[in-house]
Amino acid sequence: MKKVIVIGAAGSLAKHVIDEVKKLPDVHLTLLARNRSRILNDTTGCSVAEADVMDHDNLKKAMTGQDIVYVNLAGNLEALTKNIVKAMHETGVKRVIAISSIGIYDTPLRSVLVPYRKLADVIEASGLDYTILRPDWFTNDNNIDYALTKKGEPETGKAVSRRSIAAFIASIIENPELHKNENLGISKPE
Repeated sequence: MKKVIVIGAAGSLAKHVIDEVKKLPDVHLTLLARNRSRILNDTTGCSVAEADVMDHDNLKKAMTGQDIVYVNLAGNLEALTKNIVKAMHETGVKRVIAISSIGIYDTPLRSVLVPYRKLADVIEASGLDYTILRPDWFTNDNNIDYALTKKGEPETGKAVSRRSIAAFIASIIENPELHKNENLGISKPE
């Protein structure tokens, strides 16, 4: 059985990712949030861990035995990501999927995007097997329709549904060799 921890499980995107991943066979989810009551999903069949990502001991405890880490956070992303990477190295977890943002390689970099750029920089330098996603703005559309752009290519497309991002993440969880060590923009095709 593949074990996946969702860090930031109370987020609006994480809700959709959890729903999609729960459809996969032989996957056990651990949902980590600062406040378990804010998790919007049915947690039946999941483990739930209540911890702040900066609480290294509890983060490491929740991460022990996991195969894949999915990171869906906001805030001081540099410090949070460094703590996640440290816990992954200490527990031997190698595969990480993380949400950043469209526009993190624009010049000049908008101040609101600095934390997302730092998240990507920390993960790319971590030595872990990563997939970084740089989504366009999210929508609540029910469709699954997305296009990917590699780092260095012009970002194209428009706002993408949370469901599209979740379906893409579920495909990586189902086959962790997909998009390994790639930094990808994801958007709805124009």
